[in-house]
Formats: sequence, C-alpha cells, structure tokens
Amino acid sequence: MSWFPSLDPGSWPATAEAAMALQDELRPLVSPITPPGTRFRTVAGLDSAYDDTGAVAAAVVVLAADTLHPVTSVVAHGVADFPYVPGLLAFREIPATLAALEKLGSAPDLLVCDGQGLAHPRRFGLACHLGLLTGVPTIGVAKTVWGDYAEPDPERGASTDITIDGAVVGRALRTRTGVKPVFVSVGHRIDLDTACAQVLALTPRYRIPETTRHADHLCRAALRTASGDYSGSTP
Repeated sequence: MSWFPSLDPGSWPATAEAAMALQDELRPLVSPITPPGTRFRTVAGLDSAYDDTGAVAAAVVVLAADTLHPVTSVVAHGVADFPYVPGLLAFREIPATLAALEKLGSAPDLLVCDGQGLAHPRRFGLACHLGLLTGVPTIGVAKTVWGDYAEPDPERGASTDITIDGAVVGRALRTRTGVKPVFVSVGHRIDLDTACAQVLALTPRYRIPETTRHADHLCRAALRTASGDYSGSTP
C-alpha cells in the first residue's frame, strides 16, 4: 500500500482551463508553516526528463540529510499526456512522479522539487501540488524566476524577496559566492526561512541542491536507457 493516496486518473484535468481551475481550488489549502517538532532526516529530490515522443522518466533520489549520501532511488516511466503550458508544469510531471514515489517504502521527511511553489503566477506551482497530494513538507527550488526581485549580495547565503503584485512569494538565494542565485519558494508544510536553510544545507559545493543534481542525472539516464524499447506504460 502506498504511503499517500494514489492519483485517480479520471480526476486529472485534461485541459488548461480545468487545470487552472484546480490550482485556484487547491491554493487555499497550502500551509506555509513548519509543523512543530518537524525533523528532516531524509530529503528527496524529484526531477523528470522527456523525449520528443512524450515519453517521460521521473526520478526520486532520497539523501540522508546529515551526510547528503544517497539512501535509495526509484524511477517510473510514463507518457506526458498533458501539453506543455507555462504555469501548468505540474500536470505533465505529477502522474509519473507519483508513480515513482509509490515505489518508496516510506515517506521522506522533505521533498525538493526542481520548480516553483508559491512563486508562481497563480501561487500554486509544482511543489505546492505535490505537497498537498503527499502531505510531506515540500519546497520548490527553481533556476528561473516568476516575479520581481533585487539581486542579492554576492556572498553565499545572501537573499532577497521575490514578489508578485507586491506580495512576498519566495526568495532569491545565493548558494555560491558570485554565482547566480536559485529561487526558493514554499510548497507546503514548511516556512520560507526553514526552506532557505534547507537549501543552503543541500548546496555545499554547487549552485543546485544535491537532491536535484542526483535526480536530474538519474531521470536523464533512465530516459536514455528506455529510449530503444520504451513501451509507453508506467511500471
């Protein structure tokens, strides 16, 4: 049995209009608060890779938070039925990502998405959606930004607010001195200060969190391996 409710394919939006309506419906359920007593012993990175046929490989790599060494990893294959629409990435990525998460024996303590959380035009990016579906604290760490921000100071750890229509939705966070920042936002069940602290802990050497680096490498390798005999089914 999965540690979270499985996605009902019949309830998944088929159009951009239905997807945006679902984002609007779910947005008030997001909690930007870290529950008391929360401890992050394991942290999972999630990422997906696609080819020109629409085949997708979704990877989840779980790291020990204290050492950043991999604990386990899983991959699921599928087909991206939902079209690419800016702001609706979740509807392409979530089905295969949930199939991968279902292969884990237990829930990680934190999910790190290569995408947006609240720093999203409808304040409900991929990290928010996955956080609500799984119930696990989730953050978005993106390489590009929705919204406005001032460049943070050049040293590692410097940050500035990201705003949309005057509201703070995330932070531009410098993870390496003199290198372009990443863009951190809350997904669910975590506050922004804690999210940024976790991202800094996950970036001891590189701009991008170790979770994302591992998941990116795994999903790309899995897609290459499957490209010759891909059947179009999700294992």
